[in-house]
Amino acid sequence: MIDYPIDMNVKPDVQAFFDEATNTISYIVKDPTSNACAIVDSVMDIDYAAGRVTYDHADELIRQVKAQGLVLEWIIETHVHADHLSAAPYIQQQLGGKIGIGDKIMVVQNTFGKVFNEGTEFQRDGSQFDALFKDGDTYMIGNMRAFAMYTPGHTPACMVHVMGDAAFAGDTLFMPDGGSARADFPGGDAGTLYDSIQKVLSLPDETRLFMCHDYGPNGRDIRWETTVAEEKTHNIHVGGGKTKEEFVKFRTERDATLAMPKLIIPSLQVNMRAGEVPTDKDGNPMLKVPVNAL
Repeated sequence: MIDYPIDMNVKPDVQAFFDEATNTISYIVKDPTSNACAIVDSVMDIDYAAGRVTYDHADELIRQVKAQGLVLEWIIETHVHADHLSAAPYIQQQLGGKIGIGDKIMVVQNTFGKVFNEGTEFQRDGSQFDALFKDGDTYMIGNMRAFAMYTPGHTPACMVHVMGDAAFAGDTLFMPDGGSARADFPGGDAGTLYDSIQKVLSLPDETRLFMCHDYGPNGRDIRWETTVAEEKTHNIHVGGGKTKEEFVKFRTERDATLAMPKLIIPSLQVNMRAGEVPTDKDGNPMLKVPVNAL
């Protein structure tokens, strides 16, 4: 077990931005002792039917960073999202910062490079990103030390990023009444996801947990912040001492009933490229639609 450098005395300022179209929450996370910040899980807007991308959500993040006089040092992707497109390179062009993701991105690139018939010109070494994190790797946001916790199961490249007393869960966990994410994508595994969730729940009880998605179960208002203690006690999929066997059975049966995310085809192609839209041989932005391949 890696001895993660947890420091609950550091309490970053966390600002959340909800994208209604994809039920995604992006975050600006500020070092409490400087003007340095990170952005976690940004969103690029897409009208899939029209084949048009825009940047309203990202522009709001950029406006807030500038208005508050912040310096963007990191643009963090918790994993290769299948339900929204990353705006990381667009934000980087406006504000700078390094784009970081887990080093198992190479597994995802290899898997979906084949699905989308990307050919040899598509690099499968993670070189589209500025930093590839391994389990326990640390990085600085101003004076605040952050670290990456490897949490596969939903995808092979999922990581939870911990910044002081705040942890950004990606799709490893949802709010207590939302449970957990699916584990049936290529490279996903329900048993592995259970183990990763237990790893997250081994953080101090008072750790603030911030979700990447919320769908307002049973009609409640959208929420995105909880604690490790609340998840351990109340999470409907893993809380209250549910066993691994119970979770795997439930997760496997439930996943078999779920439709594919509406934006999975454009999302995977863009996100495995660190947010860049692929191009055709003439350099024009172009997405592929593989048939019967997912």
